[in-house]
Amino acid sequence: MLSYQHAYHAGNLADLHKHALLAVALARLAAKDKPFTYLETHAGRGLYDLRSPQAARTGEATAGITRALAEDWLPADHPLLSALAAVRAVHGPDAYPGSPLIARHFLRPGDVAHLAELHPAEYPALAAVAGFAHLHNADGFAMANALIPPTPRRGLLLIDPSYEVKADFDRLPGIVSRLARKWNVGVIALWYPVLGDARHAGMVADLTASHPQGLLSQVGFRPARPGHGMIGSGMFIINPPFGLADEAARLAAVFQPLR
Repeated sequence: MLSYQHAYHAGNLADLHKHALLAVALARLAAKDKPFTYLETHAGRGLYDLRSPQAARTGEATAGITRALAEDWLPADHPLLSALAAVRAVHGPDAYPGSPLIARHFLRPGDVAHLAELHPAEYPALAAVAGFAHLHNADGFAMANALIPPTPRRGLLLIDPSYEVKADFDRLPGIVSRLARKWNVGVIALWYPVLGDARHAGMVADLTASHPQGLLSQVGFRPARPGHGMIGSGMFIINPPFGLADEAARLAAVFQPLR
């Protein structure tokens, strides 16, 4: 199924959690004078307009990045703020970067990016803003399996599916473990929704049992609207860069009042 479009949810609380961790991880990779590779299995369109009809329809960004900026949820030196400022300097004050453009902010000459997106509407939009990357209009899991271990060998893989296919919860622990075996030095970051029916719980249990040194960051918040199933955001990260656990703890404290 390919019905999901992130424009309705860009900049929401889950994005804030995911992108704050991603930006810190990428900043850590970029701090060393060695090239790295960034890979993403479900890249989306890369750039979002928070005044678009889709964003206005849900209003999720108002409770997410807009509130976070107004209330200083992110410290002034946070890497996500620098990425956001760079994107808005080019695309205007209502722009919000998806993970591809967040990654773009930290890439240096010699670094490499591979972005996969299968959606027939999202891929052309991604291509319009992601000329810095190798683009794959293909299944993201197949791309990752084909390219890992990448060149350069240092790097980060973000797995961020829509979970439209309920079987993703069952198959992702196996996919993640296979990729981790092939790329034992890679940072592998999986985002998942925390759902009221606890559909995610088995997947998280499998991942933590198989990768006890991984970093689990899970935050909760009230549903975006009555009947909405997502009540939080989770990230499971294998080989987390130094300092990422501190950011996860800081975010847990920020999100605690939102439950």
